[in-house]
Amino acid sequence: MLRHFPPVDIEANFNKRDYIIVAFAFIVVTICFLIDSVASIELQYVLGVGGWLSLIYLLLGECKYVRAQVFIAVLFATIGEHFASIFMAGYTYRLENVPSFVPPGHGIVYLTAVVLGRTDFFLKNARKIIIFVVLAGSLWSVLTLTGTIGRRDEIGTILFCIYLLYLFKGRSPMVYLGAFFITTWVELIGTSLGTWNWAAIDPASTLTQGNPPSGVAAWYCLVDAVAMGGAPYVLNLMTKVKGRFATNSTEI
Repeated sequence: MLRHFPPVDIEANFNKRDYIIVAFAFIVVTICFLIDSVASIELQYVLGVGGWLSLIYLLLGECKYVRAQVFIAVLFATIGEHFASIFMAGYTYRLENVPSFVPPGHGIVYLTAVVLGRTDFFLKNARKIIIFVVLAGSLWSVLTLTGTIGRRDEIGTILFCIYLLYLFKGRSPMVYLGAFFITTWVELIGTSLGTWNWAAIDPASTLTQGNPPSGVAAWYCLVDAVAMGGAPYVLNLMTKVKGRFATNSTEI
């Protein structure tokens, strides 16, 4: 079951930049949600500008493949936000919109999952971290499914089962491992500060769901699957566009 995770004796190099990105993401998410808890729509626009500038800066040090993945992740997640929140009302933001900081925020969260999964700490301790994630996630799901803590959460249990399938059968197990930590942090901080609230009843399935659902990291596994699948096409398109411009320049 663990054979597609790094072995315990893997050699991995320490990269200070990766840890800076992770710390930046966890801290900035908290600050952003604290500000948004009392922010006007105008201040949300300012947070959005800050989010885009931060994401662009972070991507400057990444390879073109990761940049393409993040681009697709932002696009796919933003479309999903408008469908799930505005159209379906599965969860609702404080001002009943999709705040301008959310699209770049998705990019930062996705990048953080990627970065966490490639750190030397995660690579060297992957199997121990997996055990923690499985136990912690399972406990959270059981306690919320039974209504022991929070409200009854049937959707969360389903999502966590899906997450486990991705974790043990998916193409990016280390990214999914990282996603559990950053998405759990984002959801717990965001919902506790009232940045958004999940509907007690999922409008699509009519099943109960927590605030947040316990297996919410599963959604980012889907985002990653789309990002990985689409990145080669984006890079190929960019190559063709560059080639076309180069040809036109030569002709001129």
